[in-house]
Amino acid sequence: MGIGRQVTTSLDGVRDKNIMQLKKLNSVLFPVRYNDKYYADALASGEFTKLAYYSDICVGSIACRLEKKEGGAVRVYIMTLGVLAPYRGLGIGTKLLNHVIDLCTKQNISEIYLHVQTNNDDAIQFYKKFGFEITDTIQNYYTNITPPDCYVVTRFITQETKK
Repeated sequence: MGIGRQVTTSLDGVRDKNIMQLKKLNSVLFPVRYNDKYYADALASGEFTKLAYYSDICVGSIACRLEKKEGGAVRVYIMTLGVLAPYRGLGIGTKLLNHVIDLCTKQNISEIYLHVQTNNDDAIQFYKKFGFEITDTIQNYYTNITPPDCYVVTRFITQETKK
């Protein structure tokens, strides 16, 4: 790369016309195959699902599902967050996760959670940097990968009161 060349990272929404980008990324990033419901949920989440581009190359994504809790409150489930290996450490995963956290704050959504395989120390440390904590362990959550157990990792967002 030339001196002074500014490389930009940008986020773009997932739509019918670019959903194949998400499918391609997932096939490379994750050891499981995702079904049609995953992609329908990702599309339905609107701004909560994003593709990340590094210098116009699609290198990462975050895909979320919005869930209604008892009492009507909404929480966000991060189905997947991943960045291609050569592009890790450049702040792309941080940009994706901060986007979702900021949206939750703006929309008064107080809970974000996800499942992380118990041996995925890198992911656990990554989420802890953003205020997530392990809130539960589920035995035999995964069917075709080892270990099959996962942690439930949650961040509770306290809404700032307007003065």
